[in-house]
Amino acid sequence: MKKRLLLLAACGWLTLLSFAQSHPRKFITAANAHAAGFSADRLKRIDSFLQATVSKGLAPNAVTFIARNGQIVHYKAFGYSNLERHKLLHKDAIFRIASQTKLITTIALMMLYEEGKFFLDDPLSKYIPEFKDAKVLVSYNREKSTYETRPAVAPPTIRNLLSHTAGIPYEHPLDSLLFGGRLPGLNSLNNDKLEDVVKKIARRPLLHDPGAQFTYGMSIDVAGRLVEIFSGMSLSDFFQQRIFKPLGMEDSYFYLPPAKANRLVELYALPSLDSALKLSDNLSNRTFATSGVQTLYLGGAGLVGTIADYAKVCQLILNGGTFNGVRLLSRKTVDLMTRNQIGNNLVWDRNDKFGLGLQIITADTHYGDQASPGSLTWGGAYCSEYTIDPKENLILLVYTNVLPYAYYGEFVRKFRILTYQAID
Repeated sequence: MKKRLLLLAACGWLTLLSFAQSHPRKFITAANAHAAGFSADRLKRIDSFLQATVSKGLAPNAVTFIARNGQIVHYKAFGYSNLERHKLLHKDAIFRIASQTKLITTIALMMLYEEGKFFLDDPLSKYIPEFKDAKVLVSYNREKSTYETRPAVAPPTIRNLLSHTAGIPYEHPLDSLLFGGRLPGLNSLNNDKLEDVVKKIARRPLLHDPGAQFTYGMSIDVAGRLVEIFSGMSLSDFFQQRIFKPLGMEDSYFYLPPAKANRLVELYALPSLDSALKLSDNLSNRTFATSGVQTLYLGGAGLVGTIADYAKVCQLILNGGTFNGVRLLSRKTVDLMTRNQIGNNLVWDRNDKFGLGLQIITADTHYGDQASPGSLTWGGAYCSEYTIDPKENLILLVYTNVLPYAYYGEFVRKFRILTYQAID
């Protein structure tokens, strides 16, 4: 009997140890690469690649964050946060993360879903009346400024928003006709507000019937507006109070406080591989986080932050909704988010699927390289990307800030390839 009790106790401790390893509450620095399941020699290939990338003028800088079982195995900075001033990049530099905002907005909305605020298949018009009687664009004549629409076969739903199947793009062929120009999809220096931008989105005809295709666009900005409606808070306040503070994300914002403005990296452009890195001439993209009216909270693209902050979001998903001793989402809700929500449709030419706020790498991926099928990924327009691999209990992130960026695909994919080749 005593032996049986000791055996049960040992099994219990092993279970707790296994749970702690797979659901770490905090990041710790690995004692060495081998302890985290990596080859130290092979990890050096990441350093060589990123140092060469900076030396060749293909990127101004790079910062990495790789953790397995919650053990940080690679967290380094390369290059300069400001080339003109020869200001070295530090690991706590703040980057524009653009569409990586989308996962945080999705988490926020799914937190409210867990509070019983809505069903995923509720029509948008139930909460945002401007989406009532949605139309689909049939044809348009740019020269005559005319267009034809038809009624949508079904109303766009919240599920359509989070899976990018609502038919809401970034650039719409009628933007010039309807609004005199494109909507602010990345940022704004003007007195724009999310509620007003969403009302304009609702005026555009959908590009296709809801659910018919994967169309990447401003649907998560609409989801951000739903967060405001359901919570009674601005999206910024919801993020700060319900997500950033609980997770210990101390350097993530829509707009930087003055004391942290000097940590924002400069923005560069590399329009072609034959050109040289140059300072971005897009003043809005460069300065929105530190200047302008600062009234627009875009759920699809508006955030800036450190790589270590966003690693906590990735680990939260990997842990099934918990990190830093807090639970933001149920494990079953995270399961739902990471299931295919787009049917037979594919994410562009990647041969991958999409869940709620996350791309799902498939066994037949044209993009995910060695990442385990079922891994999750997305990135941002200024060049930042994360991968979450549940099978390997691994997260990997790499950031720089260049837009436009002719080297984007090679930069992020070679980093991922080099990370996986270093696993023992």
